[in-house]
Amino acid sequence: MAYDEELANRIRELLGPQKGIEEKRMFGGLAFLINGNMSVAASGRGGLMVRVPPDETEKLLARDHVEPMVMAGRETRGWLRVSVDGIRTKRQLQPWVARGVDYAKSLPPK
Repeated sequence: MAYDEELANRIRELLGPQKGIEEKRMFGGLAFLINGNMSVAASGRGGLMVRVPPDETEKLLARDHVEPMVMAGRETRGWLRVSVDGIRTKRQLQPWVARGVDYAKSLPPK
């Protein structure tokens, strides 16, 4: 399944003219990198992948429409998947994108 181009455009709109943003096709989706660090992605499986501080993962999993990111059969701490139902509106999507961008900005540039 290809990533949702409409979702990618919505993410682009939220990111606006920020510096250091790069788009890269990864894991069947389209990732948005900040200074070389992945922040969010329009997932090839639908919905949004979000990078979060690993110590916040458990707390954020309690939210509606959020599940752990699983790669190669293992949960990936510091990554969440937000279903389409959890990002239908700008009001729903914006905080997730901001969370991913803020965390990626806190990491050393690659």
